[in-house]
Amino acid sequence: MRLSLCLLALLCVNAHRAQIDPTSIEMIRDSFGVPHIFSNTDAEVAYGLAWAHAEDDFKTIQETFLPTKGLLGRHMGKKGVVLDYLVELLRCRESVEAHYDELSEDVLKVIRGYVDGLNRFAETHPDEILVKGTFPVTVKEYLTGFNLVIHFYTDSGNIIRDLFNDKVKPLQAMSDESVQDKKIGSNAFAISSKKTTDGKTYFNVNTHQPLTGSFCWYEAHVVSKEGWNMLGGLFPGSPCPFIGTNTNLGWTHTYNYPDLIDTYQLEMHPKEKNKYRFDSSWLELEKKKVKLRIKLFGKVNLRVKRTAYWCKYGPVIKNKSGYFSFHSGAFDKITAIDQWYHMNKAANWTEFKKALGIMGIPRFNVMYADRTDTIYYFSNALLPIRKGDFEWSKLLPGNTTQTLTTGYHEIDELPQVINPENGYLFNTNNSPFNCTDQKENLNKDDFEKTFAYREGPNNRSKRFMDLIANYDKLSYEDFKRIKYDQEYPQPIIAPFDVNGVFRLDPKKYPELEPLIRIFNNWDHKGDTANVGAAHWRMYYKFLKGIVDGRVINKKEPIPEPIVVEALTKTNDFFQKHYGGVQITHGEFQKHVRGDRSIPLSGLEDMIAAINVSPYEKSKAKATSGESYIMLIRYSEEGVEIETVVPYGASNRPGHKHYDDQMELYRNHQLKKMTLDEATIRKEAVSTYHPE
Repeated sequence: MRLSLCLLALLCVNAHRAQIDPTSIEMIRDSFGVPHIFSNTDAEVAYGLAWAHAEDDFKTIQETFLPTKGLLGRHMGKKGVVLDYLVELLRCRESVEAHYDELSEDVLKVIRGYVDGLNRFAETHPDEILVKGTFPVTVKEYLTGFNLVIHFYTDSGNIIRDLFNDKVKPLQAMSDESVQDKKIGSNAFAISSKKTTDGKTYFNVNTHQPLTGSFCWYEAHVVSKEGWNMLGGLFPGSPCPFIGTNTNLGWTHTYNYPDLIDTYQLEMHPKEKNKYRFDSSWLELEKKKVKLRIKLFGKVNLRVKRTAYWCKYGPVIKNKSGYFSFHSGAFDKITAIDQWYHMNKAANWTEFKKALGIMGIPRFNVMYADRTDTIYYFSNALLPIRKGDFEWSKLLPGNTTQTLTTGYHEIDELPQVINPENGYLFNTNNSPFNCTDQKENLNKDDFEKTFAYREGPNNRSKRFMDLIANYDKLSYEDFKRIKYDQEYPQPIIAPFDVNGVFRLDPKKYPELEPLIRIFNNWDHKGDTANVGAAHWRMYYKFLKGIVDGRVINKKEPIPEPIVVEALTKTNDFFQKHYGGVQITHGEFQKHVRGDRSIPLSGLEDMIAAINVSPYEKSKAKATSGESYIMLIRYSEEGVEIETVVPYGASNRPGHKHYDDQMELYRNHQLKKMTLDEATIRKEAVSTYHPE
């Protein structure tokens, strides 16, 4: 039976592939290796996109979708088997089956083309397949994997982690988490022509994502004769760009933090196992046996059995505190990919707004600009319609129909601003109620309280507001300076008061006097020649570790003994590893790719933000923050584009485009890009077909 199903799937794949002629697909690589893919239909272009991305990073694409077939555990061991289990726990396959017919035929054609491209690449490159049995992939298997990815765009991952680790106690508030602790951020600035010196509309596409892995950006340009002409960034396994620009308009995303998920504690039967109360009835938990395969010690493959439970609200997780469940929009919607595709195809503001109305993308702010000088900000979120007198941001009773939501708010009910009089919009993961000049900001009280947006001000929002206030009109160079700014506002904003170190008297602590004087004189900047930036990074790390480990009132100034304790740890670190504290930021912080390591500027939550992990014990290397950067100027004449990625177009070590954009990235420089076919062909380095 299993063999018959596999043969049927293979026949279906081959039948559809016959409809796509790879020789009609042109793959043009420019001098930086960016793929420009041309063909007659959108489906053919998606085929070419899959092929091009696989040429550059087939490994990561496979890792994104191995959980679909329960094979990531065989590839990555314990870490991978968790995601294999989540596919079953979250019922990703069931969501696809239930909502498959809600997808448009247009996007299904694109997905089929993309899947065919991946399958053909795997067929012709068998030595690169990570786990036997992965290919061919079907459209529904692809959508199952994409549904798992969408769950990670909601707060499902955080809720699951906390429940499995028994960190959600009965009646514990779910809204206490500080958004300022988040490492995932982004910036988006839209400046209308009334505020620019050359009369053009400026747009900053500047997400802060991981620099490697399943959520790092890949740059590509897709062009069909069906009206698709889009340059932008996409994640491994995506059949279209998620951010970027077409010939008329562009958009970007930033993370937002409304209350997306409801979490419940079930009331279990006192005597009968696996029964829970729902209204006046006792219901049986739905039960599914899950067979998992896991690789141990690099070569031993074990089969493990687990059980996944489900109730009226969603998946059920048992911990020491009881039985819990949660509900996410990703259970009810699989149309995010449909929405992104139609955003790609929009030719004007009206079509773009219609695409947003699909409301399949579960979260993310949307910042928009176009050639007609429309600028727009929208705090997009798939927010449940919540009724009844419940504290929805807290743990909810899981025993009543009254807490079971069944619908979502529509686009026009959510925060959004279009064409403000002052001429600018911005978001830096700050509150949606501070996205423009104070006089034109939205009023939080005009929106549902259950939206419960958690964002407040951050260093990037405060710094942007300080900078934009200096200009009646901006030049493009002014715009770039703001985009690449690496200076903290004063005082520095954090989940607790971090500014006590600047008030210390160096004479009071003679053993720390040189370091205290560095902080006393620090200009709050993060350039590579700066003395103070590296010290701040380590000081904040030590201070946060101390504060998080103790019971401290974070609303009050941090007691001086704790400030001194963190400062002592900072001093000890630099004395041990550098023999003193006179260290520049560039000596400490690096941009690393393979064997290559170069000095890198920036700090956490600066406008041009850089987040790091330890490197060579005594240093730090960039791991997230500034990622795909696209600056755009729109006018009646057309679209002017500059971009850069942190490393290069290829993720294959030794490839000439593996690290050829590192210097541009480090030096805050960009490469010119175009949507014009004639220019692309004229400047082409290579042209070929995906075979």
